[in-house]
Amino acid sequence: MALDYEDRTDFENADRGFIATLTPMTIRDADGAIVFDTSGYAFLDGPCPDTVNPSLFRQAQLNVKNGLYQVVEGIYQIRGFDISNMTIVEGDTGVIIIDPLISTECAAAGLALYREHRGDRPVTGVIYTHSHGDHFGGVAGVLPDGPGEVPILAPAGFMAEAVSENVYAGNAMTRRASYMYAIGLGPAPDGQMSTGLGIQASTGTLSLYPPTIDITATGQRETVDGVPIVFQMTPGTEAPAEMNFYFPNHRALCLAENATHNLHNVLTLRGALVRDARIWSHYIDEAIDMFASDSDVAFASHHWPTWGTDNLVEFLSVQRDLYCYLHDQTLRLLNQGLTGAEIAEQIELSPGLADSWSARGYYGSVSHNVKAIYQRYLGWFDGHPSSLWQHPPEAAATRYVQAFGGIDAVLEKAAGFTRDGDLRFAAELLKHAVFAEPGNAAAKNALAEVYTTLGYGSENATWRGFYLMGAKELRDGIYPTALNLAGGMAAALSVEQLFDTVAIRVNGPRAAAESFVIDWQFTDLGTTVRLTLSNGALIRTVDPRRKAEVDLTLTLTKPQLLGLLAGKGLDGIDQVGDTTVLQRLLGLLEQPDPDFAIVTP
Repeated sequence: MALDYEDRTDFENADRGFIATLTPMTIRDADGAIVFDTSGYAFLDGPCPDTVNPSLFRQAQLNVKNGLYQVVEGIYQIRGFDISNMTIVEGDTGVIIIDPLISTECAAAGLALYREHRGDRPVTGVIYTHSHGDHFGGVAGVLPDGPGEVPILAPAGFMAEAVSENVYAGNAMTRRASYMYAIGLGPAPDGQMSTGLGIQASTGTLSLYPPTIDITATGQRETVDGVPIVFQMTPGTEAPAEMNFYFPNHRALCLAENATHNLHNVLTLRGALVRDARIWSHYIDEAIDMFASDSDVAFASHHWPTWGTDNLVEFLSVQRDLYCYLHDQTLRLLNQGLTGAEIAEQIELSPGLADSWSARGYYGSVSHNVKAIYQRYLGWFDGHPSSLWQHPPEAAATRYVQAFGGIDAVLEKAAGFTRDGDLRFAAELLKHAVFAEPGNAAAKNALAEVYTTLGYGSENATWRGFYLMGAKELRDGIYPTALNLAGGMAAALSVEQLFDTVAIRVNGPRAAAESFVIDWQFTDLGTTVRLTLSNGALIRTVDPRRKAEVDLTLTLTKPQLLGLLAGKGLDGIDQVGDTTVLQRLLGLLEQPDPDFAIVTP
């Protein structure tokens, strides 16, 4: 590996087209609370400290750049106002917003900056490139009065995937995201060092307006506010529902999050569906074939654009080859009988990839991506019989500590591995010590020190986040989760999806002794949803044809259901039957714990 720190091309591209920014770069919510702030990153103007991997420090220097930038005439980007970019395309009468960030406050601030320098143009279209919260959450900030007649375009399957990721598993993902993005650490040489993909994630208000136009096929053409757009469907790549698109009048290619200036995640550390590295590579190749020769610039929903046809072809070719190489080499070794962990130790990128700044593992890593590819094909089981029925962490830890001769012996052994530089095994031993005796301060402090050292050395920003957040919580206790990815999405969910969110909160063992049927008749939707509690499972049936003995019938509207789920009671809802059934159902629901333990039992 020979990284060329004298190469300033990325810095030149990141600065190109700069118009203006906010001073200070601090964004607040309506109550004055800070939701995004880059004022603490001044240390990035200095030399790289010894607490940061130099390559990651360089990436943070690029990610911290912020403001309004011109990509080409008629296309502008707000960068560094959140973890993601918001792109603004000027149409005949207004502007088309692409990916309005995570938070309404940040999106509104970005649009205000644009209007200050380009005029007070109305929003006449919105495009969601894919189903992750940092690409739709701020939509109410650019459409504060609601969508009205403004078209909202998204890839087919967008709503189902947005709900699956941000709502159904949202509590666990959000908790893990606080580690991944180092939410509890401020920017500092010994703290948060960008996310690799962007400088940091905002913590403001999330919103969602459902799409009004589905993009269903590659080659589909739409015109929004006089701007022609050609779409390329890319499902199964960086998100289950994602798309690239091309602006022929601007000779500009939007790559969504399929090609960014780092190795991305095949499986993100916060948790998600495993992505398909094979098809990811294929769709990048297809984008080169379809659009590259007619493009002067390629831009994405993170990082900075690439200008010049030859340059963008080279950039896309590296990205294409990166995911193809990881996929094919993992499968080659998998078919020789190696496990995911063994493959991750063996694979190294080819020199042309390893030496490229755009292929470095600032966000995804070769190690955890290889394990994800293995998981996609063969699942969690490595094929060894002893892996079939292992003890859970706390039970295993107690046995390991006993086998080593007690907690003091484990700490002594771990100290030896630490002195020898084998921090990976020291962490493994100390994890067992902490899980066996979670109140043992010496074990927690020793593990925190090992995590700190591992974090300082990591080139990957998300690994650094996990290590340093783990160290912080071992020392100081659990840091309350600040993100709430699902909080602003409820109104956009269908009633079927809302009932799904109820079903996954049912305590099955307690519910097994109950059985009842509730019909929910929605007057505003003209539909009935039947909930049947059976064998501890809450089953929903839409417009049931089968007759059943119904215990309770509720006649209401979707807004009234939202109010009921928010704890506002049954006011205005007609009830026929046994009204105690609803309370019995509500009594079976558990509230997810947003601050569950990660580094302790």
